[in-house]
Amino acid sequence: MTNTRMSTIIVVAILLLVFSGSSSSAEGAKKTIVMGTSPDYAPYESVDAKGSGEIVGLDIDIAKAIADKLGYELQISGMDFNSLIAALQTGRVDFVMSAMSVTDERKQSVDFSKVYYVARNTIISKANHNYGTLEELSGKRIGVQLGSTQETVAASIKNAEIKKLNKIPDMIQEIKSGRIDAAIVEDAVALGNTTANPDLKFTMIPSGDGDEDQGYSVAFPKGSPLVDEFNEALQELEASGEKEAIVTKWFDSIMATTGPAGGLNLDFTILRDYMNYMMKGIYVTLLFTLVSALFGFVWGAILSLFKISHVRPLQWFATAYTSVFRGTPLLLQLFLIYFATPQLLDYDISPLLAAGLAFGLNSAAYLSETIRAGIMAVDRGQREAAMALGIPYRTMMISIIFPQAVKNILPALVNECVALLKESSLVSVIGVQDLMRRATVVQANTYRAFEALLFVGVIYYVLVLILTSLARVLERRLRRSD
Repeated sequence: MTNTRMSTIIVVAILLLVFSGSSSSAEGAKKTIVMGTSPDYAPYESVDAKGSGEIVGLDIDIAKAIADKLGYELQISGMDFNSLIAALQTGRVDFVMSAMSVTDERKQSVDFSKVYYVARNTIISKANHNYGTLEELSGKRIGVQLGSTQETVAASIKNAEIKKLNKIPDMIQEIKSGRIDAAIVEDAVALGNTTANPDLKFTMIPSGDGDEDQGYSVAFPKGSPLVDEFNEALQELEASGEKEAIVTKWFDSIMATTGPAGGLNLDFTILRDYMNYMMKGIYVTLLFTLVSALFGFVWGAILSLFKISHVRPLQWFATAYTSVFRGTPLLLQLFLIYFATPQLLDYDISPLLAAGLAFGLNSAAYLSETIRAGIMAVDRGQREAAMALGIPYRTMMISIIFPQAVKNILPALVNECVALLKESSLVSVIGVQDLMRRATVVQANTYRAFEALLFVGVIYYVLVLILTSLARVLERRLRRSD
């Protein structure tokens, strides 16, 4: 009976994951084209956290205009910038627009459209410093975004210590905290961040100072027929003046951003309009944690039975499985499931489902050892008594041994759930809209790096306290029969 109920819960939870991540695939009739982007680079792409919660920006408006001209329905997939090329190569997206510059290295992996916007690189630093040229950064600590063309610019600086970070807000916080001396970013992003943070300033890198204007293009998989179609649409947008209107609209919006003066001063009032958006991340985080924990517990229990069975192949399989999943990084397993599944199985797995599988499979490897220890800790005399009474092995394990084992390992199970809840922040790298991802979005929108992180940290702490309290209540109820 217990097994049936548990299986029903897991099936329902997995169905929730599937439908919550892939509801957009049911439209059918229209041609859909998927765009990959990293929505933390305002004004090019960011999330409208105050309103619809959709990804918006200069690149998004241009992509929508192109899709309309070509007769496609545009679907946008958000992820970290350094995951975009992999998403193209594995077929998760049809094209990428994310303020991506054309480089010789990228040309080896993807095809590019014509340039649709040209930007200038700048140096951001604290207001009391004055770095006007790349030569002045010699011997300094320089921040750049991982996978960006600014890496190449920074590499030309003599004796500089280069720090590569995933997101622009991370670099801004590193400057404000004094861990790096300056960061190299493009002009629109520099303008937004310095407007919101008066303690920072930016300087345009002089032309010819080891730097070239950055031309942004649309990236496609090698051999994609979309390249010529997009080039024609871009020419039409430029000729009609529609592209220039989009650029003006988003650059004017940057100047409306203001922030409090002072280095590390906190201003939590900036989160007021984002509360509803951030609180929705609690549901995603809890759903993901529940599914991962249930799946990991059931699969871990099965693996533990394999390990104590007398069938050698089952023992070998369970041992090898545990060795692989405990011996490789969880983030690597997440990337493999998310990016490899469409390529190998021709199934467009949703980010939330991929995350649930990765964390569940990983958790099962650890729980299998915990559950096995709990089973082995049950008095052997109870097994012998059950066998003497003719109780079938399956009934004995489900009704007698397993309940006692769970009672013994309950603290370890709670620890695993707490770990899953906190480690769920990793799923933000593939675009799952959990608490951590939403905090990153708010960082990008407000150009403030610290307030959103502190707020989300409090939410995580409260969730862990609630989970721990519920576990104590359950443990007391289970101990009444002792």
